Amino acid sequence: MINIGLKEGQDYLQQKGMKDLDTHDPELARILDAEVGRQHRTLSLVASCCAVTPRALAASASALVNVTAEGTPGRRYHAGCENVDLAESLAIQRACELFDAQYAGVQPHSASSANYQVLSALLKSGDTILGMNLDHGGHLTHGSPVTFSGSYYNAIGYSTTSEGVIDYDQVDKLAQKHRPRMIICGATAYSRVVDFVKFREIADKIGAILLADISHIAGLVATKRHQSPVNVAHVTTTCTHKQLAGPRGGLILSGKDANEKVPGMDITFSKALQKAVFPWMQGAPAVNAIASKAAAFGYAMSPNFDAYIERIRTTADAIASAFQAKGYDVIGGHTENHTILIRLDDNITGAMAEEALEQCSIIVNKNRVPGETRSSFVTSGLRIGSGSLAQRYVDQEGCYKIVEIICEVLDKVTPIDDRKFKLDELVKENCRKKVEALCSSYPLIDYTEQQDQNM
Repeated sequence: MINIGLKEGQDYLQQKGMKDLDTHDPELARILDAEVGRQHRTLSLVASCCAVTPRALAASASALVNVTAEGTPGRRYHAGCENVDLAESLAIQRACELFDAQYAGVQPHSASSANYQVLSALLKSGDTILGMNLDHGGHLTHGSPVTFSGSYYNAIGYSTTSEGVIDYDQVDKLAQKHRPRMIICGATAYSRVVDFVKFREIADKIGAILLADISHIAGLVATKRHQSPVNVAHVTTTCTHKQLAGPRGGLILSGKDANEKVPGMDITFSKALQKAVFPWMQGAPAVNAIASKAAAFGYAMSPNFDAYIERIRTTADAIASAFQAKGYDVIGGHTENHTILIRLDDNITGAMAEEALEQCSIIVNKNRVPGETRSSFVTSGLRIGSGSLAQRYVDQEGCYKIVEIICEVLDKVTPIDDRKFKLDELVKENCRKKVEALCSSYPLIDYTEQQDQNM
């Protein structure tokens, strides 16, 4: 393969890899083939997922995976990193441009890792953090007692109002009372706009550090459809797969505070954040994933991506309206992003709804809701997202049909206990046929084909 070019080398490796899988590991090849089929014949309404772009997928499968590259561009602990340095530098440059940041750390393996790296860089064991309660839409890494963040730090939680909106007065009062070292804003199941400016005002009153987690709204932020926290919060984190159509990975950003000293520390935010990733909490980066992130950031600056994010919003509005027309309680009354949180009827739990719908080829998440009395494994609600549907170009009529199928399934479920239920096989068969027809009308393959034609 001496003197072979990128395209030829990549094509050769991928074709040889698939051939070798088919020949020497048919068991795994069948699993991978089955997953491709499952994704094309099911409707995913999972708020934390979308399909990776072909360019990002190709970068993930590139020969960069063969390189060990502990360190940062120009400061590696290994030789042979000249191309890795170029790829990581490109990812950093694009991330800073996309989000108007002064610092970008592209090495975190996930958004959860990024959050923990930020916490470890800026806090000491036992420091107080103020984050959103899990029941009201917060994330595990924002202080849940079952995680590192909730056990290693003194975690205090804030909530939403009865209208499903963040209770900023409560946040202010809790901040004044507990004087947290860090306030965390951002959510995993919250359908309204987050007022980052208000959070910064609250943080500044008590000298707290503000961390904004935009994992679920990164695409909306990048296209200016949601207020950006990058030059408001001290630090911003996100993943690169939920809305950016990139690989599973994390990103740490800092804007105007990047070169300011961390309160109480003789180090700037950017240097503290960089050290927290390597060598403090992470070894060699997944450099193929970093190249894939660069591809995702490049796509996110294109008109096609802007149109995709616009579809995310219109699709979410249509889904929320359709559920309300069916009499369901949409938490917060409507959605202002891509997430719709549904409170189910008392006799139906999130666990049984999730499983029943999966048996009918619709994929959703069970989710806790405000006032939750059931465990995280059971729940009283469903979290629905519009990302994958937007990639399928599902229109308003299609959204109504999807909600009709969901409601038909839930209406026909006969509960046995919190998790077990009965659902007639004829109902399942009928609903699967309807989903199959919708998948044919709005094929996922159109997303990749249209993207290839236009980019």
